[in-house]
Amino acid sequence: MSLGTIAREWGRIGCIGFGGPPTHIALLRRLCVDKRGWLPATEFEDAIAATNLLPGPASTQLAILCAWRLRGVTGAVIGGLCFIVPGLVLILALSAVVLGSHPPHWIVGAAAGAGAAVPAVALKAASGLVPASWTRAGNTRAQRQRWVLYAVVGASAAVAVGAYLVLGLVLCGVVELVIRSKRPPMIRGPAVAAVVGHAGVMGGLAALVWVALKVGALSYGGGFVIVPLMQHDVVTTYHWMTGAKFLDAVALGQITPGPVVQTVAVVGYAARGVGGGLLAALVVFTPSFLFVIFGGPRFHQVRSNGSVQAFLSGAGPASIGAIAGSSVSLGLTLEHLWQIPVLVGALLWVFVARQSVVSGLVVAGAVGAVLSLTGVPL
Repeated sequence: MSLGTIAREWGRIGCIGFGGPPTHIALLRRLCVDKRGWLPATEFEDAIAATNLLPGPASTQLAILCAWRLRGVTGAVIGGLCFIVPGLVLILALSAVVLGSHPPHWIVGAAAGAGAAVPAVALKAASGLVPASWTRAGNTRAQRQRWVLYAVVGASAAVAVGAYLVLGLVLCGVVELVIRSKRPPMIRGPAVAAVVGHAGVMGGLAALVWVALKVGALSYGGGFVIVPLMQHDVVTTYHWMTGAKFLDAVALGQITPGPVVQTVAVVGYAARGVGGGLLAALVVFTPSFLFVIFGGPRFHQVRSNGSVQAFLSGAGPASIGAIAGSSVSLGLTLEHLWQIPVLVGALLWVFVARQSVVSGLVVAGAVGAVLSLTGVPL
């Protein structure tokens, strides 16, 4: 397997991978298993399971892991970068247009229209994670009740204490770990709380690094959990973006190819320009490379580790609840009455018509652009 082949194929997926993790997994399976036969089907499924146990962007880690299986560390670095960079370049270019000082009026309308559909996308993302998490919870009544409780805790934390959401996710995981192991784990909760508390008073580049690090190394439950993790910091704590602009950032992360967590680059751009966007991307993706490169040989042990499974049985539903809860806070940031029917239409589009979220965002953006041309206030 040549490194040039990895660069070409992973770069192609990075360019056409619209639609988030489901699309990325399908493209990687078609390439590595069905078309080229580079990996056995069972090994590919094991790779999916292993990366779903890790914090951070699972589909990005899967892309890195598949390249690592083929050409080791060098393959992992080249494959991962080629998967990430196309979407990163595009989203930074779009950020310069959407977040510019005087964007065209129709661009503002398109962004407001797509932003209005984002709460529907959050609910769709949460609902898509429910079946697998519900199955992992177990079959007993007590296990199902705890699953519901963790989801409620996550949703409540996303709405009420967004800055400390990580602690809520960790707490749910620890509680489930204690219940299943029957003994207290060695976790220094006060130390974690102190780190999070200290991060809240940081500013400048240190704050940007912390926000990106939370997304890249401490997020459980899929790419969209980044929304509640970032929203409070970005809008309320550091004032890098307004609520409406944050909706635009999330929409850009959804409609561009590659990892959904590219949204962090938009936040970095809003905070510190192109340099901030590149720094945020570097911080958010570095943990994924490290997890795979240093943890790849032990992933089979992680999968069979009861403590890891127990922790994720608590943190997973809390993350799903947090994603669903973020739809509430995102909905409250809508600024115009015309965005409400756009949101309702988006809900019908993804839940009733069962169309993709990317097409829903594009349609909502088109509606906003048309309305802007008719003189609707933006």
